[in-house]
Amino acid sequence: MWPRKTKSIPPVKAVMTPFPHSIEASEPMTRAREMMTGYGFHHLPVIDRGELVGVISEPDLRRAESADCGARRVAEVTRQESFLVDLSEPLDQVLAKMARLQVGSVLVVKEDRLAGIFTVTDACRSFAECLRAQFPGEGGDEAA
Repeated sequence: MWPRKTKSIPPVKAVMTPFPHSIEASEPMTRAREMMTGYGFHHLPVIDRGELVGVISEPDLRRAESADCGARRVAEVTRQESFLVDLSEPLDQVLAKMARLQVGSVLVVKEDRLAGIFTVTDACRSFAECLRAQFPGEGGDEAA
């Protein structure tokens, strides 16, 4: 996926997870928990009648469950101040914003429609691939 030598910084679409699973805001929180556990991810885009409204994360669910705050629907714990970027945005700019805002995920949109998701895990995976491409045959698997 990562070219040996790049001439320019790739856009976020080159490393995002395309067509992510999403959940309707009206769904019960238990459904969000089932999806996140079943698929093994920590961020789930939230849709309300076809419109992207935010993201729910593993910590959001844990807080709501531990506080037993009465929230029963995804909409009640969805963070609506989600970080949205266009799929053509340069990856370095996305990473810098994620670090500055201390966010673990970015919802990637094309013409205001959900196109993908980019998470810290995706960033780590991509960086590892980049390092391997830049420094082939060097370390990585040995114990210290």
